Amino acid sequence: MLSARRWPRKQNPSGRIAEPVVLRSPNLPAGYRPRAMRRATGQAPGRINLIGEHTDYNDGLVLPVALGLGVTVGVRGRDDRTAHLVTDADVEPRETWFVLGEERRDGTWADRARGVTAALQARAAILGGFDAEISSTLPLGAGLGSSAALAVALVRALRELFGLVLDDAEIAQVAHTAETEFVGARAGLMDQLASIHGRRSEALLIDLRDLSRIRVALPLALELAVIDSGTRHEHATGGYNRRREECEEAARHLGVDSLRDLEHRPLEEVLERLPPPLDRRVRHVITENVRVRDAVAALRVRDMSKLGALLDSSHRSLRDDYDVSTPELDRLVHLARDDRAVQGARLVGGGFGGSILALTERGEAESAAERILRRYDRGRLVAIVP
Repeated sequence: MLSARRWPRKQNPSGRIAEPVVLRSPNLPAGYRPRAMRRATGQAPGRINLIGEHTDYNDGLVLPVALGLGVTVGVRGRDDRTAHLVTDADVEPRETWFVLGEERRDGTWADRARGVTAALQARAAILGGFDAEISSTLPLGAGLGSSAALAVALVRALRELFGLVLDDAEIAQVAHTAETEFVGARAGLMDQLASIHGRRSEALLIDLRDLSRIRVALPLALELAVIDSGTRHEHATGGYNRRREECEEAARHLGVDSLRDLEHRPLEEVLERLPPPLDRRVRHVITENVRVRDAVAALRVRDMSKLGALLDSSHRSLRDDYDVSTPELDRLVHLARDDRAVQGARLVGGGFGGSILALTERGEAESAAERILRRYDRGRLVAIVP
């Protein structure tokens, strides 16, 4: 952990550490702290998406659940224009710097932080330099919303440090802009909204067309194992952006603004107008929205068997129609479905690596995950939900 890390202090010519000298004016208000002494903290959780994958950037429906894992960002003001970042996450580099107003991508995790400060300054936010300690319990690239959690936590910390006036909707937009416009990963808004509004004890039905949210309680009998396959994705350089381009191409071909506009049309009539693979991409998006609605209905009546069947169907669609699964993910899902306690399983997140979730009765998820991982011979159990 980073709790033992100390902020660098300047040395005098003799090489001895010089303690900071604070000059106080008798006219300053009580409690005043110079910028270099101000501190703030921001936190944000990761998420699993119970069902509703690759629907958010198509104005669709999603059903995320917040995790107990997340990102914490502690910041302290500086008297210059430098942003200094250190992290305990398993990434490189562990420490980096950049100058505010001169943000440039370098292809590392720190691009998310650069994107945040660039997006805030584009909104005319007044920022000063800062030191940031970033602590994460989320595995990166596992499809659990780690990028959004980092961005949201950093925005929250900077809001407190610099007195920025930002509500939750604006925090989501800043974090999303950092990911899509600066980093270049053309993801939807689900991860940011889930990190801000999600809770561990309930699913959050989000309609990305109007950003409305409905909380759906998780049945007490339900438990989910989140298993990391040990393979990694990178949305900005992988197939994620291509899938979004294919959806946009299909919408143009059909003369609609969004694939959501097709949900009341006969599916076969829609698909016969599209060339492959666009027909399969559209079939996944339309049927996945239906599965989200059916999953909400199953949760409300505590129908675990129905929910499990929907998870299985979602994975088949992501594998066969959307082409975002991998041999490792497919094997994990197969092993999960072969376990006596698992009622349904699918990949979770954008795909191209990452994690799966396995549905069990309460008290069964951990032992099921242990059996699955013994047969898989790699990966690890990341979390039990709720």
